[in-house]
Amino acid sequence: MEEEKEMSFLDHLEELRWHVVRSVAAIIICSILGFVFVEWIFDHILFAPSRVDFPTFRWLCELGKLVGAEDQLCVKAFDFKVQSRNMTGQFMMSITASFVIGLIAAFPYVFWEIWSFVKPGLYRKEKSSARGAVFAVSFLFLLGVAFGYYILSPMTIWFLSTYTVSSQIVNQFDITSYVSTVVSMVLGCGLLFQFPTAVYFLTKIGMLTPQFMRKFRKHSIVGIVIGSAIITPSSDPFTLMLVALPLYILFEISIFISAMVVKQKEKEEAAELKRDQPSNR
Repeated sequence: MEEEKEMSFLDHLEELRWHVVRSVAAIIICSILGFVFVEWIFDHILFAPSRVDFPTFRWLCELGKLVGAEDQLCVKAFDFKVQSRNMTGQFMMSITASFVIGLIAAFPYVFWEIWSFVKPGLYRKEKSSARGAVFAVSFLFLLGVAFGYYILSPMTIWFLSTYTVSSQIVNQFDITSYVSTVVSMVLGCGLLFQFPTAVYFLTKIGMLTPQFMRKFRKHSIVGIVIGSAIITPSSDPFTLMLVALPLYILFEISIFISAMVVKQKEKEEAAELKRDQPSNR
């Protein structure tokens, strides 16, 4: 067995510095690639949720035909224009979009670098219980990004572009507002989907229990429904369910994860207690 090398505080700082340098370099490289293809990214990714041929709108329309709610679920057209009212508007949004694309693309590697720095400081039992952390965190983040892009973004854009307080007002959105809205929802959902990971570690350190989450399940359901009603483009139950159901499933998965962690801790404590008991022989 290899003995772990003792490192001084300065050695740790040096090690952290190189992990940070590699992480930043990965983001910069991916961002540069994004900037090279920024025109394609705007046409086929950022502006895609504002077109009626976006996959989400096609799926909703097909669903509307099946359930007899075609008029409510089929998006016919978008009536708005995106403008740039600042001299640096388009350039700055190109930089912003490239950086976000770079951050999303490099996220698994960045988290692997963070985990590589943290992992040596864990006990063997902690390393074993946290096995697969990089895959789990990366998967949940990308799943949240997909949810934000394919569900929240098109619905929010449709709702905000069709909402009017007077027929005399024409919707003409600034490029900064449009990009900021899409980016905040996509990255926000990526972070929101880390909820099961947070529940896992909070349960491991004893700050959260499945009993507590089950106790407030009804409150959580109400909060999910209210939040989904706010962000959905219409009041029909189908679109409301389309947003609320994944969030509720995420909550139930978190309860299951918390229960599994508690059960594993109880097994380990029972095994440890059994080892500590003196033999009767």
